[in-house]
Amino acid sequence: MKKAALILAMIVTPTLAFAGGNHQDKNAGVQYSGPVKLSDLTQVINDSSMFTEQKVVVEGKLVQQLDHDTFIFTDGKAQVQVELDDDIVLAQPLDANTQVRLFGEFEGGNTPEIEVDRIQVL
Repeated sequence: MKKAALILAMIVTPTLAFAGGNHQDKNAGVQYSGPVKLSDLTQVINDSSMFTEQKVVVEGKLVQQLDHDTFIFTDGKAQVQVELDDDIVLAQPLDANTQVRLFGEFEGGNTPEIEVDRIQVL
């Protein structure tokens, strides 16, 4: 019986080690700090309609929290509501003075909004 338990442990232990191994956080990804083509928030808002959907990258600050995952974002010229994806986790807290780069999808409508997929603290 002890031999069977030992053999089972020898088989299961490496399997568990590989199963729990090097998983990477999907938000960790590549931390690129070079130039990025930014969207002009004022132009995106002005050119939007009820059916507008487009990928955007904007830089600015989250200046007000409306809900647990909903904020007001400004680039210094325009403001828009943003909703953070549920799986976004940051290692540091943000405040109204933290400069961020948001990657997401702008959606027009009565309340234009950016659905944020990823945040990069600048």
